[in-house]
Amino acid sequence: MRFILVLVAFAVTASAQISYQKEKQLYVFQTVSSTMVLGVNEQGDLQTVYWGGPIPGLTDFAAAHSTPERSSFDPSPSRTREEFPAWGGTRYFEPAVKITRADGDRDLVLKLAESNLTQTTATLVLRDIKDNIRVSLLYRVWPELGIIEKHAVIQNSSQQSINVESAQSGVWSMPPGDGYRLTYVSGRWAAEDQISREPIHPGTKILESRRGNTSHNANPWFMIDDGRADEQTGRVWFGALGWSGNWRLAIEQTPYNQVRVTGGLNTFDFAYTLLPGMSLETPPFYGGYSGQGFGGASRTLHTFERDQILPGGNMSRLRPVLYNSWEATTFHVDEPGQKALAAKAASLGVELFVMDDGWFGKRNTDNAGLGDWFVNKTKFPNDLQPLIAEVNRLGMDFGLWVEPEMVNPDSDLYRAHPDWVMNFAGRPRTELRNQLVLNLALPEVRDFILAALDRLASTYNIRYFKWDMNRSFSEPGWASATPIAGLKTGATPDDQKKVWVEYVRNYYDILEKLRAKHPKLEIESCSGGGARIDLGVLKRVDEVWTSDNTEAFDRLRIQEGFSYAYAPKIMSAWVTDVPNMNGRSTPLQYRFLVAMQGALGIGSNLNKWSEADFTQAKSLVDLDKRIRATVQTGNLYRLLSPRENDVTANQYVAQDGKQAVLFAFRHSQEYDLPAPTIYLEGLEVGVTYNLTYLDGRTEKHTGAYLMNSGVNLNLGGDFASTVVVLSRL
Repeated sequence: MRFILVLVAFAVTASAQISYQKEKQLYVFQTVSSTMVLGVNEQGDLQTVYWGGPIPGLTDFAAAHSTPERSSFDPSPSRTREEFPAWGGTRYFEPAVKITRADGDRDLVLKLAESNLTQTTATLVLRDIKDNIRVSLLYRVWPELGIIEKHAVIQNSSQQSINVESAQSGVWSMPPGDGYRLTYVSGRWAAEDQISREPIHPGTKILESRRGNTSHNANPWFMIDDGRADEQTGRVWFGALGWSGNWRLAIEQTPYNQVRVTGGLNTFDFAYTLLPGMSLETPPFYGGYSGQGFGGASRTLHTFERDQILPGGNMSRLRPVLYNSWEATTFHVDEPGQKALAAKAASLGVELFVMDDGWFGKRNTDNAGLGDWFVNKTKFPNDLQPLIAEVNRLGMDFGLWVEPEMVNPDSDLYRAHPDWVMNFAGRPRTELRNQLVLNLALPEVRDFILAALDRLASTYNIRYFKWDMNRSFSEPGWASATPIAGLKTGATPDDQKKVWVEYVRNYYDILEKLRAKHPKLEIESCSGGGARIDLGVLKRVDEVWTSDNTEAFDRLRIQEGFSYAYAPKIMSAWVTDVPNMNGRSTPLQYRFLVAMQGALGIGSNLNKWSEADFTQAKSLVDLDKRIRATVQTGNLYRLLSPRENDVTANQYVAQDGKQAVLFAFRHSQEYDLPAPTIYLEGLEVGVTYNLTYLDGRTEKHTGAYLMNSGVNLNLGGDFASTVVVLSRL
């Protein structure tokens, strides 16, 4: 089949951020901090020509050419840096798409067929050399933010059904070479976001989730440097996937020194049948480049998230100071007890009061009640209105904990609809935390959850849902007679594997419809801690629960790893009682200052606090309100890492440069040695700053002095902490 490339361009000018160079058949994507160039080679393949630092002109780039065959074991397709390789022909490395046709043919070879460009978007359509199977590659550029998005739509326009076995969002290709390093996070429950950095060797490393949500064990982002980058300097390529279900990143170095990252839907237990006329859209895969090290890469991501990912963008409000009742009352909630806690929280300056688990159904322990989203009239005989009215009278918004995707077998919902949970007929239904997972891929389950949450938001003056998910999937099947994703009844086993995709789509659908009907409603994504944090859910929620581990010293490393990819504004961080999870006790000031580096929350049992605790906490809440705009929306500089130093230091600089905030923490004192000098970043050299210390002392220094001579802080003793506020004069 011969291909004729059709180019359609609308309003593309010389200043366009996406442009096409006809003579060389090059597509150029420009941002303030990066350039990506794709080309069409003599075989009609779309290949990556360049991705890296900004190169403004087109004259430097030659036309794309396929890499010649070196031997019968080194064919050209396997050596060419294709932008979206299909599994077909002589391609032996990670494919971006793999299919099987109904007649058993599994070969798929894609050539560029047409393209459509605007100033900031592009659609490049690939088509199989024989069948009318198309893959539309969709790109978007945020030129001032340094981010390029890519994802794919796989369209079956042939005459037979196809089974998609791999559906990736895209491939990010580094410049040819070796010596690259990969930075990523790993972890587990209560120990999320642990930074790992390692050389990339020949072969493939897989980062993934198979749990149905994003998972505690890994997170769908990467950073790759050339082996020489540090926090402030060096070449760093980065990417992040927007998907809250099973995902997969394949970091691959081929024998030809080609390093690339292929990311999208996890191929594990995956199959997606497309009947003629059907399509499958993959999640967005965002990428960028920084010439200012890992810190520069993080700041680019943070700005993009605040401006373009979070609901409301940069117009969304600063995260309020929150109080949550869980540690004070656990399941034993009632109107008098919650009112008493609300009064104490309000005295601290709390702005959002959240009642946690235990308010609904027969919920006295974790073994009953999930799914029955009606107020427990024994605990709240007057319903929730009097409590909410009192919380509002005290000057606070009201929030409520929910876990709508789960059900206890001991619940009215399960007794009425046992077929709604994930299960394989005749097989065990595994309970974790005494609960089962509702199959949100089913339309009736989706509609039930939406109706339940809508009823709560419509009946009560609720500003905030803390949406929890306290277990992973198991036995992810359903009755074969249930309609699935556009198919008729009588689904095949492969059709049931659509659960991994349709579950997430329906979850997103609920969030979007709920927010559309209740525009002031805010939602927190929680999943036993940080198991559902990614750029997909962040388009639909306002903040995330970082970890169930709120122990302040442990949180320094968790929060550092979190900050590599995610902005402090979305990072819920609580002050809780001690001794905490691991038996460690730290001072109240230390716990507050750790939590004030994100969205401050208080989860302590205020009924046990002393007068001195209240006095100190109120002072620190007042300080948080004076600096939170800088912390939540400013530029973060990680000055000293808890992974490498006894002292941890983080600095935040306001977007307008008028304020900066320095936090510092010391683990322990040894040999009466002073804490190291801390060198600040991101200040203006010739500007004088007023420094206000936590004890009220003030000093004046220039930006040049603070960045080159640094500051020396009094961090004596174990678990010492301080904060310094800088104001530009």
